[in-house]
Amino acid sequence: MFKKIILTMVVAIALCLGAGVAVAFFLNTTPAASDERVSFDIARGENLEDIAGRLEARGIIRSALVLQIYSRLSGTGQSFRQGAYAFGSRLTTVQVHDLLVSGQQVNIRVTIPEGYTLKQMAALLEDHRICPAADFVAAVQDASLVQEAGLAGDSADGYLFPDTYLFPENYPARAVVRYLLENFKSKLSDAVPDWQDVSPGELRRNLIVASIVEREYITPAEAPLMASVFFNRLKIHKPLESCATVVYVMTEIEGRPHPQRLFYRDLARKSPYNTYLHGGLPPGPISNPGLAALKAAFRPASTDYLYFVLKG
Repeated sequence: MFKKIILTMVVAIALCLGAGVAVAFFLNTTPAASDERVSFDIARGENLEDIAGRLEARGIIRSALVLQIYSRLSGTGQSFRQGAYAFGSRLTTVQVHDLLVSGQQVNIRVTIPEGYTLKQMAALLEDHRICPAADFVAAVQDASLVQEAGLAGDSADGYLFPDTYLFPENYPARAVVRYLLENFKSKLSDAVPDWQDVSPGELRRNLIVASIVEREYITPAEAPLMASVFFNRLKIHKPLESCATVVYVMTEIEGRPHPQRLFYRDLARKSPYNTYLHGGLPPGPISNPGLAALKAAFRPASTDYLYFVLKG
């Protein structure tokens, strides 16, 4: 009789354990019924219970309780990293846990066109949810970041290299600026290996000229010729008379729409950036130039030209 009781208890325990394992296995599987990826954000300061509850509510995991228990047993209750994530439909609760602990976030792809101004770039980054426009502008205007990168000037504007980037959502603006500055130095080193041999003043001069050339040329072959015109005019102290600088005054300083054409009254707009009114270079870059314009500024064509005319 006693043996039967023991056997019954063993069978009951085995069945309970088996049922528990089966339930745990089921609760670990994904509840998703489609192949769509689901985005999920973790905010700074969110606790394990809140995160697990939202994951269950979004249909990413079957049981918030299972995730909480597994996380506490693993000692990772405080290790979930903030950021933007994307989950596939085939992930188990354990795999979701591992992704959140690893911080393997979804990156946002953003392409910054050549010749974009600071305002345009800031708006683009904000539209892509990478960082607020105001934060980016403030970081660009922080002279310490420029000095940290070993570049000349008190603003990173002009050094923000146009390229395609991958950034996490809500990335710190200062980190974005640092990355763009490092890319500037890397790409320019490939195109103009001796660019670091020039003085800080010459670097700044070339950058400003490149920013003007960038907004003037149509085909890359024109860029070195245009750069030669601007440098030749600087040598004889003749105003640059660049229409691009007038457009910069109208759009970036005065906040007007981009003009379809310029009138003589536009050439008289009062601004130190108006190179029709003021000799020498404008106070700073009027755009963030790409490689064609940068190479042209460092390697201008050898000409005696003082003018160029764009057709079309």
